[in-house]
Parts: sequence; structure tokens; C-alpha cells
Amino acid sequence: MLLEDICIVLSRPGEAGNVGAVCRAMMNMGLRHLRIAGLRPPEPGKNRAGALSGETVLARAVHAGEIWEKAEFFDTLAEALADRSLVIGTTRRKGKRRKSFPLTPAEAAACLAERPGKAALVFGNERTGLEKEELELCSLSSYIPSDRSFPSLNLSHALQIYAYELFLRLSPDRGGGGLSGEGRWEPLERDALESLVKSITTSLKELGFYTQQGREEQEIFFRDIFSRAGVTIREGQYLDRIFRKASRLGNKNQR
Repeated sequence: MLLEDICIVLSRPGEAGNVGAVCRAMMNMGLRHLRIAGLRPPEPGKNRAGALSGETVLARAVHAGEIWEKAEFFDTLAEALADRSLVIGTTRRKGKRRKSFPLTPAEAAACLAERPGKAALVFGNERTGLEKEELELCSLSSYIPSDRSFPSLNLSHALQIYAYELFLRLSPDRGGGGLSGEGRWEPLERDALESLVKSITTSLKELGFYTQQGREEQEIFFRDIFSRAGVTIREGQYLDRIFRKASRLGNKNQR
């Protein structure tokens, strides 16, 4: 994977100044793709409530204004991640419902360096971080080890740490570059992966697998493990055929 394959996604950012500082940190480390979910910039000449002030963003971005000017905006986080094959959500909280394999920034960069495809690194709102539902959209979680008495980092400071580790691993200037070129597998994008997971759990439901609740939890499990494995389009089609055939055979035997 290359730096150009990674986009930074801010979900519901609350401070325009922080967004500007994020742009500057990204520019420092060769990251150029910024996506913002849940907020829109105000229309020219208007100060719309709930929107980010472009003037404030540009003032804090200094000479990295092009990052903001080329940023992509989405109504939901799911839409912002639809074309990504691997998604890493950042959170200072750990636990069963905060993903099973939290990575440090260095480990996250190493993971991305060994993967092809397109990836996203997601940061939540400055005050609340990523909500449970937002983290469920991510394949992996990552955290920055810090002092327990004051573990919360400023948004741009946290981004700078990740951006630095990504630069060390993936920038050609540092001898990195990740996997690329012909002959490499292309993992399923997130929307295709979501369709595969829904198809598999539908087949399992037709087999009578879900006599009680549990489908939602298994969908998260399949989504995460398939994403980490980098399942390709061909492999996804094969998996889908296996489960569909199992469903047909099961229904046939019940007649």
C-alpha cells in the first residue's frame, strides 16, 4: 500500500481550527486525501449552524489549504468508507466492544504497509470520539498509548502521530512503498464486502441458524475477519456460492 491509497476520515469534527491543523499535519507527512463525514462546509457568504468555517480551517492550515479545498464531504460515515477495503478506527477506549485487536500507531502503519487496496484511518469527534456504531464500521481499532491520568489527545496531535508512522513505513522517501503493481490481489471494497456478509448471513438464516438473536454480531465478525484477510472479488464470489448452495441443499432436505 502507498500513502496515496490512504484517506483520513474525520467523523463529525466539532472545531474548524482542529480541522485546519489536521490538514497541516497531513501535508507534512505526504497524506493528501481528507474526507469529512456528518458535516458540510457552509455556502459562500453564509454562516450556517453545524457547518465548518472554511476561513478558520484555512487560517490554521497555513500552507496546507489545498487539503481542505480538495476534501470530500459525506452525510454519513458509512458513505465515506464505502470504497475502502480496510478501515482502522482510532479510539482511546479498549474492551470487547471496542474491537478485539487494538493496534498502536506503529502497528497500524505496519499492517497497512503489508496490504494492497485502499484504506481509511478514522478519527471521531473531539469531545466524544468514535461512537460504538461508528467503530463497528471499522475493520480494526487503534489507540495511542498515553498516561492513564490524562489519556485524551488533541485531534491534530493524534493525527500527527499516525501520519508520522505512516510516512516512515510508506513514503518512497524513506525507502518504503508497500505492495503495488501487477499480480497483487485487490481486496473487496467495503460496499461489496457488506453485500457478501449480508448474503452469507441470509443463507444461514434460511438454514434456521438464527433461532435467537446473533445475526448482527456475526455480521460484524464476518465483516472484520474478511476485511483483515483482504478477501478478493473472486474469493468473495466463491464464498457466496458455498453458502448459497448450502442453503439450497438444506431447504431441499427439509422437504
